Amino acid sequence: MDISTFDPNGSGNPEYNIFGLPFSENDARLVILPVPWEVTVSYLAGTARAPERIQKASLHVDIMDADVSDGWKQGFFLREPDKKVLAKSDYLRKESELFIDYISRGQEISENRFMCKTLKEVNEGGAFLNNWVYDQTRELLNQGKLVGLLGGDHSIPLGFYKAIAEKYPEYGILQVDAHCDLRESYMQFKYSHASIMFNALSEIPQIKKLVQVGVRDYCQSERQYIDNSNRRVVTFFDKQLKERLYEGETWKDIAGEIITNLPQNVYISFDIDGLNRTLCPHTGMPVPGGFETEQLFYLFRKILESGRKIIGFDLCETGVSSNEWDENVGARVLFKLCNLMVANN
Repeated sequence: MDISTFDPNGSGNPEYNIFGLPFSENDARLVILPVPWEVTVSYLAGTARAPERIQKASLHVDIMDADVSDGWKQGFFLREPDKKVLAKSDYLRKESELFIDYISRGQEISENRFMCKTLKEVNEGGAFLNNWVYDQTRELLNQGKLVGLLGGDHSIPLGFYKAIAEKYPEYGILQVDAHCDLRESYMQFKYSHASIMFNALSEIPQIKKLVQVGVRDYCQSERQYIDNSNRRVVTFFDKQLKERLYEGETWKDIAGEIITNLPQNVYISFDIDGLNRTLCPHTGMPVPGGFETEQLFYLFRKILESGRKIIGFDLCETGVSSNEWDENVGARVLFKLCNLMVANN
């Protein structure tokens, strides 16, 4: 594409694509697949609408990145959200809300035929979504595209993990998150947002390492899973990170330790609730504590400087709000992830 007439200093043109960039999908090096899905969200809803809201907010992001100044020239493109997937999410979300309310009151599912049917439909919906994401991302990877996902809740990337595993026989995941997401199931939903990493490690042997940063809300079984993983899972809990900083360690040294646990090929799974809640107040499961964006961007840059390769990413759990603060933060995180992807591929 001839971008000689495009003004990178101008305002974002709503007729163009993500970040106001004038690329088509064919011309773009990196394609972002929106996944408007939030069926198993157990607290605050809204993230299924995040892709379209982030697209709107992205028009106000200046496309100068101090770490990767001309990354945008390689082309980023965000697909339109699939309306059928969104409609299916909306329907199953209503069903799951009824189910969650029912079981939270201690009711027996076996005594209610409607609830048995609802549980079956929600779990089948999760399997459908995994297959859909796998098919979409596998096709893009086969076309030679770099790929990122934009959620939606954190259950969405399992199919992408499987597609990535066909291209990279070994890789690791860097998970930015307030939660471990290592429950075998949550509220009896197999493909819950709280089970994404359990499912990934169970179903995809190519994932050799899961490194979690910022975790501060987890259950006993998840801690046991980590302790019994033979260091396949390494978790840097938010409490421990903060205490090390308070006692004089530098973020540079801690970031270096995090990176030493990562293999050569790194996938970044970014649940936005890993950030300080002031940056994402309407995320699906907000928790006090967390990172500033600059801390994570520093960590990501150091991953590149270490010679490791970022092979994919997902950005999940961005909430939607009346003042569009969450969406603006999400758009800027997305821009950074896009630039990092094209920087060493």
